[in-house]
Amino acid sequence: MMSYRAYWDQEIETMDHAELLSLQEQKLQRQMQYVYDSSPFYREVFDERGVRPESIRTASDLRRLPFTRKSDLKSRLEAAPPFSDILCAPVEQAIRTHTSSGTTGKPTPMFWTRKDLDHWSDMYARAMWSQGARPTDVYQCSWGFSWFVGGLGGMQAMERLGALSIPAGSADAKRQIQSILDYGVTIISLTPSFALYFGGVAEEMGVELSEAPVRHLICGGEPGANIPGTRQKLEQLWGAKAYDGYGSLEFQPTAWDCETQSGPHGFEDHVLYEVVDPETYEPIAEGESGVLVLTHLDREAMPLVRWWTNDVVRFTTEPCSCGRTHLRLPGGVQSRVDDMLIVKGINVFPSAVEDVIRTIPGVGEEFRIVVDNEVYDRDTGNVQKLKLVIEQDDPDSEALGSRIKEEFRDRMSVSPEVELVASGTFERSTTKTNRLTWDLA
Repeated sequence: MMSYRAYWDQEIETMDHAELLSLQEQKLQRQMQYVYDSSPFYREVFDERGVRPESIRTASDLRRLPFTRKSDLKSRLEAAPPFSDILCAPVEQAIRTHTSSGTTGKPTPMFWTRKDLDHWSDMYARAMWSQGARPTDVYQCSWGFSWFVGGLGGMQAMERLGALSIPAGSADAKRQIQSILDYGVTIISLTPSFALYFGGVAEEMGVELSEAPVRHLICGGEPGANIPGTRQKLEQLWGAKAYDGYGSLEFQPTAWDCETQSGPHGFEDHVLYEVVDPETYEPIAEGESGVLVLTHLDREAMPLVRWWTNDVVRFTTEPCSCGRTHLRLPGGVQSRVDDMLIVKGINVFPSAVEDVIRTIPGVGEEFRIVVDNEVYDRDTGNVQKLKLVIEQDDPDSEALGSRIKEEFRDRMSVSPEVELVASGTFERSTTKTNRLTWDLA
């Protein structure tokens, strides 16, 4: 059997963290001058704050600048369509665009130059290699391709590291299962929701997924593979290890699990990471929960400065047992800021709710957290009771309901209102699934 190197880029991945921060500062200084010179939007931001680009030399200096938010992308797109004045590189140098879903308005585009795509592919390949992907693997990409960023990112990475790659997309689960069996697929990338959906389809086909050749799930597009209960359920269903791949349209990729599954690693040679308090905007201590804020260090086409992800994470700079030194996000994304619920003074993250539910025998595949007029206090913005609608596999609904309430009291100190419904009540999704439902009149 051929022996492969342990790291995709050992020098970068195992660099002493002090050296890594020095590299970041060098790149940050160049990048601030670049965005000031090239983007009318950022020149305006700097000038309004009275900040000269040459004065931004460290991460602390960067805090003199405001956050860039989705509303900025939308407003600048409206002011200068179809590319916006955030764009830095000349349009003729941009060779790829992907857009947001457009569910809350006009789709927002992001752009890449050839150099940007090269970095993107290399970061993806680095991440997949750290999870154990090798040229001998057969890879099936079951992330979406139309408009979406994930599918092409996965394909680029696996082709770069030399694996046979199948662009399956996020539909036609029966054909995908047959493809896994026909081609001996060993690695598949998909959303956790789609991975669970495969279970029911495989059962209909008389296929035991845990006996299929897949040994490695790359889950992205929604939280899941870093939620312990969900990870356990995925790994039992597939008989394979499940890894979290966190990214977004604006920052592809952001942080990915390595083989140790001890928290997604960042890419600090390309991105500067901050974690801040969502109310004071001050940096938070290592290990505490806060909002992730990101800055491109070498993006050409459409770099972002202090991008407000709206994602709640924790970070650690402790080196991983895999030997990699880049910061990690233990537990992955806990929640979106606006998805965190305060239930009688207790912070409740949807990911924590999912973790409890996934570990209870008899619970079905899907559930919803419902915030309606009965439980929501408009004066305080708090929730008086956690209301859950959960599919059940167990016909003994009374006993199951009691077990669910007991688990939530023991593990989260909340007593939920539980409604059990038949398995299959909720529509299955092959892409992102939103399990938090707001139903306010």
